[in-house]
Amino acid sequence: MSDLSTTAAPSGATQHAVWDPLLRIFHWSLVTLFAANALFDDAESKLHAWIGYTIGGLIALRLIWGFIGPRSARFSSFFPTRAGVAQQITDMATGRRRVHLMHTPLGALMIFNLLLTLAGIIATGVMMTTDAYWGVAWVEHLHEALVTWAEVSVVLHVGAVLLESRRTGVNLPKAMVTGVKTVPDGAKIEE
Repeated sequence: MSDLSTTAAPSGATQHAVWDPLLRIFHWSLVTLFAANALFDDAESKLHAWIGYTIGGLIALRLIWGFIGPRSARFSSFFPTRAGVAQQITDMATGRRRVHLMHTPLGALMIFNLLLTLAGIIATGVMMTTDAYWGVAWVEHLHEALVTWAEVSVVLHVGAVLLESRRTGVNLPKAMVTGVKTVPDGAKIEE
């Protein structure tokens, strides 16, 4: 039984309220702060460190929300399985249009990848501010490698979101802004 609300859209599609405000604010705040730290500020500045601490706080909030938030925000509701990943890849290869109301299995893998990678970036960033690890080359190299991996992951994530939007007919970026997925009639829906 779904706790996601569904309404008819004027275009013959159905609208499904999926993403709660806290999840959307987390997502776009993380996007903004990561971009600011990766692209616009000096890695040696205090601003860089404070943005990193803020990202750490956002991740801690998301982890808590992943256990106590609404069903669509809970990790247990979209934990990827091998069968789910295989089914999504098969759907993509065969052109079968199956719309996932929450995260797709591959999308869930990316979420966990990004959360773990960002946690690693925060941990190594904090380590570099301590007496024990200040100036230690492997910590700096790991921090930089994790940032690079996060940037690659973000590019893959954005590309996949655009591809899935086109493939399924669901405007996923709009859904992450409004919290509502508009699903075309005739699409097979998975929660």
